[in-house]
Amino acid sequence: MTTELHVKRVGEGVAVILLHGLFGSGSNLGVVARALQAQYAVYSVDLPSHGRSAWLADPTVPGMVARVLCWMDAQGIAQAHFLGHSLGGKVAMELALQQPERLLSLVVADIAPVRYAGSHDAVFAALDAVATSPCHSRQEAAMRMSAFLEEDSVIQFLLSSLERDKEGGYRWRFDVAGLRAGYASLLDAPAPGRRYEGPVLFIKGSESDYLQRRYWPAIRTLFPVATVKVMDGCGHWLHAQKPALFTSIVSRFLASLEHSKLGATDNSEEER
Repeated sequence: MTTELHVKRVGEGVAVILLHGLFGSGSNLGVVARALQAQYAVYSVDLPSHGRSAWLADPTVPGMVARVLCWMDAQGIAQAHFLGHSLGGKVAMELALQQPERLLSLVVADIAPVRYAGSHDAVFAALDAVATSPCHSRQEAAMRMSAFLEEDSVIQFLLSSLERDKEGGYRWRFDVAGLRAGYASLLDAPAPGRRYEGPVLFIKGSESDYLQRRYWPAIRTLFPVATVKVMDGCGHWLHAQKPALFTSIVSRFLASLEHSKLGATDNSEEER
């Protein structure tokens, strides 16, 4: 298949590129795009092997970075602010470390530059339950998935990427087999020996364990001027749980860059 990206743009001005998480699509960060479109040109990207973007033969974080950079070149976007959630944060961090000159700033939502243990076995099983035999309704798909997943919010998130096929059945927009094959590499930490010294903001959900205090040495090594905001009462889906607060934090961070350079500051500030 080709490796073209599906991207939706809103607004005018300096580019802001949004990168979603695993099994998602660009629309997942729509609340951020709507909040920023009055001041920026906001690009909501379907990552490779997700949404309406083409699938990669071997989905890896560096491979996804290569496709994003190729798309930026084709669009004539020399630099941009990046915001990435979960897997999208990993892609954005890797891009910053590979080609720091392409970033104006980086916002990383609830993910760290560390290797994670696998935690999606139940999700893959639920996806397979829908994909391996014909499914005739979204309700039937949800029922099949509920045998493996307890949280309805996770099921509904996944169902947002379920679409009708030409035969009238349903299929996943993302590449289930490819993402499973490349899953271990998607969990990897960035290769050492590189740094991004531009402005970086990490946003953590207080109830999430994806971004832990013990990861700060790794963060500081790769992103020496990074700061962190903690969103109280939020888990991993912090932008969906408290969208107004999340977009306010992002907007204030971007606005601050227009007035002063961010330096190394205290790395813990709680937002409520």
